[in-house]
Amino acid sequence: MIDKNMIAFCGTYCGVCEWKDKIGCKGCKANKGIMFWGECDKAKCCIEKGLEHCGECSDMPCQKLKELFGDPEHGDREARIHNLNNWKAGNYVYEKLGNSAQEKAKSLNEGERFNEEI
Repeated sequence: MIDKNMIAFCGTYCGVCEWKDKIGCKGCKANKGIMFWGECDKAKCCIEKGLEHCGECSDMPCQKLKELFGDPEHGDREARIHNLNNWKAGNYVYEKLGNSAQEKAKSLNEGERFNEEI
């Protein structure tokens, strides 16, 4: 079973995120939506609505999620939408994102800090 504390609001499972291990990110819930790259509007929206994740929202997928899912670097071939639907149904499994941002993290040396290229 997955660690529910590592379920990101947007449908990412932070427990296996490459950024977590490479730069010491604790995940969006622990960070309260303030990520290593800045404030996450998806996390802030869930926090304001009192939701565990976007899958619980009646507007899912909203425009913010559609833009994220379709982003060339951060898109995910619908992995997050599958995760959100599964988590809403109580099925705590996940699909890894496998997008170019995650691939970039794999190439970082341990402890290397995030830079503005992402």
